[in-house]
Amino acid sequence: MPFAPVNGINLYYEVHGSGPAVLFAHGQGGNHLSWWRQVPYFSPHYTCITFDHRAFGQSFDLDAKGRRGFGDDAMGLLDHLGIDDVRVVAHSMGGRCATALATRDPKNRVRALILSGTTGAVADEAVRLRRDEAEAARDGRGLGAFSVHPSYKERDPAGYFLLRQISRMNPGRAKDFLGPPNPPPAPEGAPPRVPMYERLREQGTPVLYLVGEHDMITPADLIEMCHRLVPGSQYHLARGSGHSVYWEKPDEFNEVALRYLLHVDGRQEVLVK
Repeated sequence: MPFAPVNGINLYYEVHGSGPAVLFAHGQGGNHLSWWRQVPYFSPHYTCITFDHRAFGQSFDLDAKGRRGFGDDAMGLLDHLGIDDVRVVAHSMGGRCATALATRDPKNRVRALILSGTTGAVADEAVRLRRDEAEAARDGRGLGAFSVHPSYKERDPAGYFLLRQISRMNPGRAKDFLGPPNPPPAPEGAPPRVPMYERLREQGTPVLYLVGEHDMITPADLIEMCHRLVPGSQYHLARGSGHSVYWEKPDEFNEVALRYLLHVDGRQEVLVK
């Protein structure tokens, strides 16, 4: 089994396909297996790297860094694989890893970001207010209850079963694992922290925001607000989908995401449906 010794842990990963690199960062309910519908589609065009975030799948959070370690873990994995440039496709929780990698990597390797069902830590006061409203609308129910549109279970019972089985492969985690990290206080006289949307703007990294029409975790209007905060970013609304467009509408997700990456890379390839 391939494990990368990075950032104090052994990070599980897989590599498939050939060509420029794409890193797939899964969400809270998933692990590297979540991308089973994407890897075969992308691998004729790109080298696809899937992995288990620490505390998910076969990557154990041995030093209890939690989500604070996601960005450094990804950098360490790229170093381990000798990758000098990468595109990142991230869903939900994985968006934090993606934007951390894009804005903190000293090697500046990220060529494009596709943020699916995630703000990617982009926020201003209006976004935070809308996020709080969305949380209140879920009435205290766990995020797992909103991972897909309510109709999906009846529409694709086999797909829903697989989604749940993949989630059950993850080890248990503390309830506050995904809670807001508490950064250390800034030294006296230090400049204020720069918002993520300003960092992305300074980097100039191409960004595609992709969201489901009926997303109850990161509602479509919330993601559109984030899109407007990042100049030059693109926005795609998947009609009829809930939070997990990559799972509920894989054909649409794959075509939109791959075309975006090929466009960013200046590659004119014919996609066969």
